[in-house]
Amino acid sequence: MRRLRAIDLTYGAVFVCLMAIGANITVWFPILSVPIGGATVPLSLQTFFAILAGFMLGKRLGSLSMLTYLLLGTAGVPIFAGLEGGPFALISPTGGFIISFIFVAYFVGLIAEWYKAPSILIYTVAAIIGLLINYGLGVTYMYVAMNTWLELSISYSIAWIGMIPFLVKDAVLSVIAAMFMVNITKRLPLLWQRA
Repeated sequence: MRRLRAIDLTYGAVFVCLMAIGANITVWFPILSVPIGGATVPLSLQTFFAILAGFMLGKRLGSLSMLTYLLLGTAGVPIFAGLEGGPFALISPTGGFIISFIFVAYFVGLIAEWYKAPSILIYTVAAIIGLLINYGLGVTYMYVAMNTWLELSISYSIAWIGMIPFLVKDAVLSVIAAMFMVNITKRLPLLWQRA
């Protein structure tokens, strides 16, 4: 296992910044908030950037950058959605999504490294697997949070139904990430491909 270089840490830091921007895009562009059922729900680009981190940085550095994002936000830096920070963000209903980004980047990077040659099919499958990890962990965590410490009684299917608009948006962005990566890999080597 090779040691982390300064350039590796720089690329990882770029993805930490992209995650913070993706989480708070509606703070600067409120028009990207979507009205659903009388409430305004902000869109985010976090799943998109977590998938790109796995593709571009590989499993090791990609998951490390997502872990750094989680640790910085937990320490109080306001980089989570709504410019929030602190450990309470992890016990909120959406805390599972934040935790899942580490696994998203790891498994997307693992698949990309495993197949090495850029392929729209392989990259799309990797992105969809990352998306399923993100929502599998995130929605399950949200269901548990709402039914235990928030004392709201909802069924698991209702938790999933409430996430359908976001799942559709993130599915489209996942496919876009895969297409983007196939084009990028033709132009420059990815960080995990360098010696």
